[in-house]
Amino acid sequence: MSNDSGQQGGNLNEFISETRERFAKAGTVEVSDLDGDHAVFADMGENVTRNEVAICDTTANPAPLGLCAFGLTTVLLNLHNAGFFPLDAMILAMGIFYGGIAQVIVGIMEWKKKNTFATTAFTSYGLFWLTLVGLIVMPKLGLAEKPTEIAMAAYLGIWGLFTLILFIGTFRLNRALQVVFGLLALLFFLLAYKDATGAPIGTFIGYEGILTGLSAIYTGLAQVLNEVYGKTLLPLGPYKK
Repeated sequence: MSNDSGQQGGNLNEFISETRERFAKAGTVEVSDLDGDHAVFADMGENVTRNEVAICDTTANPAPLGLCAFGLTTVLLNLHNAGFFPLDAMILAMGIFYGGIAQVIVGIMEWKKKNTFATTAFTSYGLFWLTLVGLIVMPKLGLAEKPTEIAMAAYLGIWGLFTLILFIGTFRLNRALQVVFGLLALLFFLLAYKDATGAPIGTFIGYEGILTGLSAIYTGLAQVLNEVYGKTLLPLGPYKK
C-alpha cells in the first residue's frame, strides 16, 4: 500500500473521529457510505474528500410525550379504581388515543434514535392500553367472551413480570424511572392478586396507581422543563457510573 493510501486512511479516521465529536451533543451519529467523492468540512483542508457522510440526529426527545401519555392515562384509570367515578368513554378514549396510540408512536421514534429500552417500553405499554380497551369493549360488542378473573390475573401478572425485568434496566438510567417502573410493577402484581383472590383492595390499588401515574408525569415534564431552561429545575437522579 502506498504512503498516499496510508495517509488517506489516517485522514479518514481523523475525519470520522472529529465528526463524532462535533455532533455528539446533538444526538446519535451515523457514518454511512455514499457513492462518489464529496467535499466536507472545508476547514480540515481542501484535499479532504471522503465517501462518507455524518448524519446528525437533531430531532426532539420523544420520551416526555410517552411518559405523560402513560402517566395521565394511568392516573385517570386509577381514579376510577379508587372509586371517584365509573369506567366510561373518557377512560376508554384516553386508553386508545393517548395511552395507546401516542405511546406506540413514541416507541417508533425511540427506535429511530436506537434506544432499545425506550422502544421496548413505550411500544409495549402503548399496546397494553389498546389490549386493555379491547378486553373491555370486545365482550360488549359480542366479539369475544369476557375474560375470567383467573385469565385477567394471568394477563396482569405477565405484564407485572415484564415490568419487573424492565425495572432492573432502570438501574442504569435514573432514579425517577426506577420509581416509575418499581411502582408500576407493584401495581400490576396487586391487580393480579386482586383478580386471583378477590381480595378487597381495589381502593388501595387505585391510590397506588395514581401515585404511579404521577411519578411518570413528573419524570416526563421534568425533562421538558430542564431542557427549556437549560438547567436542572426538577431532578431525575441521573445514573452515576
